[in-house]
Amino acid sequence: MKQILSLLVALILSLSLLSCSSGEKNASKKALKSDSERFGYALGMNIGASLKQMQTDIDLPSLLAGLRDTFEGTEPLLTSEQAAEARKEFSKKVQEKQAEKIKHASEKNRKEGEAFLTENKKKEGVITTESGLQLVVLKEGDGPKPKATDRVKVHYRGTLLDGTEFDSSYKRGQPVTFPVNGVIAGWTEALQLMKVGSKVRLFIPSNLAYGERGAGQRIGPNAALIFEVELLGIEK
Repeated sequence: MKQILSLLVALILSLSLLSCSSGEKNASKKALKSDSERFGYALGMNIGASLKQMQTDIDLPSLLAGLRDTFEGTEPLLTSEQAAEARKEFSKKVQEKQAEKIKHASEKNRKEGEAFLTENKKKEGVITTESGLQLVVLKEGDGPKPKATDRVKVHYRGTLLDGTEFDSSYKRGQPVTFPVNGVIAGWTEALQLMKVGSKVRLFIPSNLAYGERGAGQRIGPNAALIFEVELLGIEK
């Protein structure tokens, strides 16, 4: 661990010294000859990526000074209490900025979803249920309909309103099996309307999908979703 810290300090201090001119920066990029230098640079890339994801201003000279003083045992410019307060305030600002970003995305997705579904339900062949779920039957099956307590096997493809695909069992080449009542509400409702062998296209309002929380990196808050779902069978 101490060796890693030494490499990290050397890397950051070197970068701070080499940042005086663009020529020196270019030279530093060409000087990674040893394993230690390459590892140090890779570690710096990871730290830089983490700091960039925070999407807020960080004073790099101060960061370097704090790292150097602590590593070398120099008297710090902040007491432990002051440092804790600085971290607390910084964390608060980051959280506030993230909350504002989520709020903006949530409102944008809500309006876009509502506008899309309002127009979509007017199209020929679109069935709208009482909950607001919309579906188009692409292929009518002749098997039984599953109940909420059943397990089913399906193939599916999911996209955002702009066509961005976020998941597909077809691409994986493997259907999935799950309980009907163990998925998002829009799926639970739709599957009970389908006969085995059916294929439908679902247009799911956000309140029947992942709501304000979204899901992962691709499905934002209040996002309406489109799925193509093929009911292959009811599992015993």
